[in-house]
Amino acid sequence: MKKFLALILTLAMALSVTACGGSDDTADDTADGEGSGTEETADYASMTDDELKAAITTVEGGKLTVATSPDFAPYEFYSIDESGNAQLAGFDIALSQYIADYLGLELVVNPMDFNGVLTELQTKHADLGMAGLSPDPEREGIMDFSDIYYMGGQSFVCLESNKDKFPTLEDTNNPEYSIAAQTGSIQYNLAEEHSPEANIVSLAKVTDIVAELVAGKIDGAYIETLPAMSYQVNYPELCLALEVPYDVAGSSVGVTKGNAALLEGVNRAIAAAIEDGSMDQFVEEATTLAAGNTGILVDGEIVAG
Repeated sequence: MKKFLALILTLAMALSVTACGGSDDTADDTADGEGSGTEETADYASMTDDELKAAITTVEGGKLTVATSPDFAPYEFYSIDESGNAQLAGFDIALSQYIADYLGLELVVNPMDFNGVLTELQTKHADLGMAGLSPDPEREGIMDFSDIYYMGGQSFVCLESNKDKFPTLEDTNNPEYSIAAQTGSIQYNLAEEHSPEANIVSLAKVTDIVAELVAGKIDGAYIETLPAMSYQVNYPELCLALEVPYDVAGSSVGVTKGNAALLEGVNRAIAAAIEDGSMDQFVEEATTLAAGNTGILVDGEIVAG
């Protein structure tokens, strides 16, 4: 009997050691930001706003760091007043301020090229990416996506004088043509899909694309419809020649991967902005402002766009 009890005690001790080892593994996973019990089990959707705000963590405490690419009017751009003063504007910028206010955080906006926005999210140096991002499944490995806050479309753009060259998308697929799209964008993927035989030109800024089009250096470009319409106001020689089909419609906020509490907070803020009419107001004001003087960031300086 004593031997039997001793065996039972030995087994119990062994199980205890194994259980402790399992706890250590879980702690290691949590420290690495993966397998976090809190992230997996916390029901953020059932929390009150105050509870959710207390649960949210950001890159810098008390601040909401947003990466954006201000060459995508009316989403984000520099508005230049009559005195030559430039101010970051656009309905993404207005929405980012709304989200920050809703969550009780101080907004910090860092402008950069579009590809940099993706990198900042991937390396978790930013909390949010707001640059007219489409919720493309191919990007889900580096960010989470909020609910859609604006529905948009895609267009093939050329000069009005050249529109007869492109009666259909199939006509863009010609090795004689140079077709541009923004680096790292959905539009670049669309160019590869519909114009694979063309000379596809990758440019960092949409404003660069517009400038190349107007100068006649490229034959056409893939640009999101609303920004294309915005640039057409200042450059009436541009033509939105073709509608480009795209399965993933609309724009979302990119949220740093795995920050479920922040994602819930962003979705609540978006819902509130749509519900109270703020989102419609942001789009209307930004579209009107983008019809005036705008600028772009070049080598750290803002110049007329």
